[in-house]
Amino acid sequence: MHNLLDQYLNFLVVEKGAAANTMDAYSRDLQFFTAFMDRKGIKSIGDIGPTEIIDYLVARRGEGLSANSLNRGLAAIRGFYKFLLREKIIDQSPLANIELAKVGLRLPDAVSRKEMDLILSQPGETTKSGLRDRVILELLYATGLRVSELVDLTVGSINWQVGYLLAMGKGNKERVVPIGKVAYDGLFRYVQEVRPAFLKKRPCEFLFLNKSGARFTRQGLWKLVKKYAAAAGLEDKVHPHTFRHSFASHLLEGGADLRSVQMMLGHADISTTQIYTHITRERLKEIHRQYHPRG
Repeated sequence: MHNLLDQYLNFLVVEKGAAANTMDAYSRDLQFFTAFMDRKGIKSIGDIGPTEIIDYLVARRGEGLSANSLNRGLAAIRGFYKFLLREKIIDQSPLANIELAKVGLRLPDAVSRKEMDLILSQPGETTKSGLRDRVILELLYATGLRVSELVDLTVGSINWQVGYLLAMGKGNKERVVPIGKVAYDGLFRYVQEVRPAFLKKRPCEFLFLNKSGARFTRQGLWKLVKKYAAAAGLEDKVHPHTFRHSFASHLLEGGADLRSVQMMLGHADISTTQIYTHITRERLKEIHRQYHPRG
């Protein structure tokens, strides 16, 4: 079973081009799965039936796993069995009649435009680090990039003439995203004034750097966001992905069409983007309740 798991993970990397984050999540979930079967004395993949799958899911739920986490793990197992069917290692999947755990609709965490303005105003521009931080926050909000996509940007990712960037998304899919004037102006100043000072004439292709001239990390970006969210009094409400959610919901509130927002976010399926329409509807209902005399 463990050899088959290694083959599947290799397949995800080589043939599917799975991102590092996806690989980490799938590998972790599938290791829980195989470890559970080992404890039950099951060594062969052919000995796992629907009963064993259900026993595993019940055990994981008993450990306090949420329905969302349970579904993610189930998706990993389902993908593994699809691979086994494709390779003709098995002739039927024990998951055929097992459904996802029911979850309530969880709306993404977006902030209001006023709250976003407050966050973006926190970094000072009197220091090089402050200017860089301001640009990072502005770019997150202006483009809806994921954290990994932003730290992966290189100097060559920016098209200065047209005003857009090329982002490398999930599955190594490249997409074009407009930058916007405010983020563009700040980014241009960062590249001209700050980046060369951080670089200290050492070679580095990545766009955002720390004071040592090394690539800005995902962990560094998380700390940066939490620092300025706390300064704005929104620490419990804001995390890096909040900028992506706010980017999408504010575009739709402003009248952008769903298909365009889907392309900018890099969603493969438009149904993923549609969840943001729920945000705008909820906000409209809140405005009605607040201001209508019979709300």
